[in-house]
Amino acid sequence: MPSEPAPSRFVFPDPRTGDGEAGVVGFGADFEPGTLLAAYRAGIFPWPNSRSVPWCSPDPRGVLSLDARPEWSRSVRRARQRGFRITVDAAFDAVVERCAALREGHTWIRPELARGFAQLHELGWAHSVEVWRDDALVGGLYGLAIGASFAGESMFHTETDASKVAFSHLADGLFEAGFHYVDAQLPTPHLETLGVRAVPRDEFLPRLAIAVAVDVEFPRAL
Repeated sequence: MPSEPAPSRFVFPDPRTGDGEAGVVGFGADFEPGTLLAAYRAGIFPWPNSRSVPWCSPDPRGVLSLDARPEWSRSVRRARQRGFRITVDAAFDAVVERCAALREGHTWIRPELARGFAQLHELGWAHSVEVWRDDALVGGLYGLAIGASFAGESMFHTETDASKVAFSHLADGLFEAGFHYVDAQLPTPHLETLGVRAVPRDEFLPRLAIAVAVDVEFPRAL
């Protein structure tokens, strides 16, 4: 089971106070493991930019519900038949690095945020899914598992559809393990093609409170 870090020295506002498209509730704080866990347990996540560090609780929220086994599109099913190799937590730092590199110039994955997630990975909270073509890392994603809630942070691909393969294998594994949903944070047209739907914040936050209290184990293989 994950190890609890030292508690945060910051107190976050009520996530329902977030306004604007991103649902900003405040600025500042740090990226220590205890701070990140406290934020995500409350339904808040950091979205740093070049000038500041806003902490966000958007309304609506992008969520893939795992009440039932996900049904994948034909394109995803075809991509999963292309001979990729899937691993879990085999190259966490490399996945985070690739996610940041592909967004160079406007990434929110600052080095200090990456370090915070690396510490959470060492403590057993943060996880990665890797997609390989032979020995080459061609896609993947990472995120934070708290109870039966998985918050997806970012994903990348250097081979077509490799990130879709990572996401679909993750969701299938989470469903089998008893997770309640994947929190994709912001709904986007791309994520909608993977089954993510916009959920009102007042509906998401009670689901979060239930999910983080559930004792489930992140799958070791997908």
